[in-house]
Amino acid sequence: MAQPSGAESTSVKSNALQHQHENGHFPPFKVAKLLDPEASWDKDQLGDVLHWIRQVVALFCGLLWGAIPVVGGIWIFIFLAISTGIIYGYYAMILKIDEEEFGGHAALLQEGLFASITLFLLAWILVYSLAHF
Repeated sequence: MAQPSGAESTSVKSNALQHQHENGHFPPFKVAKLLDPEASWDKDQLGDVLHWIRQVVALFCGLLWGAIPVVGGIWIFIFLAISTGIIYGYYAMILKIDEEEFGGHAALLQEGLFASITLFLLAWILVYSLAHF
């Protein structure tokens, strides 16, 4: 049996990945890819990563600010600045991706934003109320 050429081999791999994607099975995600500027990203993968980074930041800030305790609306804006700065720094400086391929800065910066605000407020209010009242 003859070995497939490079182009045929790539085509076979591409078809196999497409078939796995259609069946709901995805190839395993490598954690090392998170810090690799040479890695290729599709829009869904990058969106998921940005979403979950933002959720972790929201939970951390909410728990911390509820425990300290801090009060006032300015802390919501400080959270938004920290969260947005981390997301921007991650995709622009660590991954070095071309944001236009993924819908521009606005699309990337709002990925997971509203869910993170909700999680942040929930954690902040719960911890503050339970620990200080």
